Amino acid sequence: MSPSVPHLLPPRSRLASLLLLGLACAGLGSVSGKTVQAEAVPVAAAAETLAGETAGGPLDLWVASTRRLPAICRPPTAAALAIERLSAAPCGGCWERAELADLLAEPGRPLVIFVHGNRYEPADAKVQGLRLARRLAAHAPGEVLPRVVIFSWPSQQQGLLLKDGRRKLERACADGHYLAWLLARLEPERPLALVGYSFGALVAAEALDDVSRSSSAGIPWAERPGRTNVVFVAPAVRQDAVAPRGLYRGALAGVDRFTLLINSRDEALRFFPLLEPAVRMDALGYVGFPVGWLPAGIEYAASDAAAIVGKEHSMRRYLDSRSLAERIATGALAGLDAEATLSRGSP
Repeated sequence: MSPSVPHLLPPRSRLASLLLLGLACAGLGSVSGKTVQAEAVPVAAAAETLAGETAGGPLDLWVASTRRLPAICRPPTAAALAIERLSAAPCGGCWERAELADLLAEPGRPLVIFVHGNRYEPADAKVQGLRLARRLAAHAPGEVLPRVVIFSWPSQQQGLLLKDGRRKLERACADGHYLAWLLARLEPERPLALVGYSFGALVAAEALDDVSRSSSAGIPWAERPGRTNVVFVAPAVRQDAVAPRGLYRGALAGVDRFTLLINSRDEALRFFPLLEPAVRMDALGYVGFPVGWLPAGIEYAASDAAAIVGKEHSMRRYLDSRSLAERIATGALAGLDAEATLSRGSP
């Protein structure tokens, strides 16, 4: 796939479009102007257990949850995130309460934050985050596995179709502010990757845009010495989100590598233009964007997963594909291990 993926929806009558939209969104996490989501993850997936062991050793897997926090319209001065950690022993897969200070410890260890999509219950988010953590562990270039944090936000179903979507649009922006608060607490030298799936890409974009106007330990975010990688998988945000004058242009400040996985056959993202009639903008995860929109110096990789994923809107399909999982892992981890080595003072 070329860095720009041109794709235009065929013209159709308004009535036919609305009928097709209803068929596509039936039973899905329907959205409003910025976002669409269509996945529910089975809690008790038989192929995945919560045992946090891999061939490379125990996973370093955490949860930072905003599910009990109120909606906000600006970055908070304080946020009581609920922190949990997956314990490898003695229970072999128990989630235990932890402190934010513990999560932020070991600043030399690469940190990967996964932001899930819409209609995830708390257990669903953990199962999906565990699956991602295992894929990352399989492709980690160094001896030390990355610390993976599941950013669990209140995306459980609330109503049907557009009603659910409007609520999630507001919450996605609010939770972007909470994520920005967390990012601002990181050591500037810490290697970081953000993996946002579907609606989670909107949360991540909002957070990065917030921190682009703030600082970490007195250092402007764009000048933080730690490497920052961003991976968007089927992002349900407007195509022009990171355009030179786009709503989330600031999200690119300080980003070293940007990886985009789109699906030009995604049956949910296909109808994104109909969800904001005044704009009728395609979804970034459906059509991609011109590489010329990116600032100079950002490493960029883009792929169209249509041949593998087909019409389905499902993060699991991406992670179950060896090639797509490798692209996600490479996009997230590229260069982070070298940065961690330098931060530890190793030769």
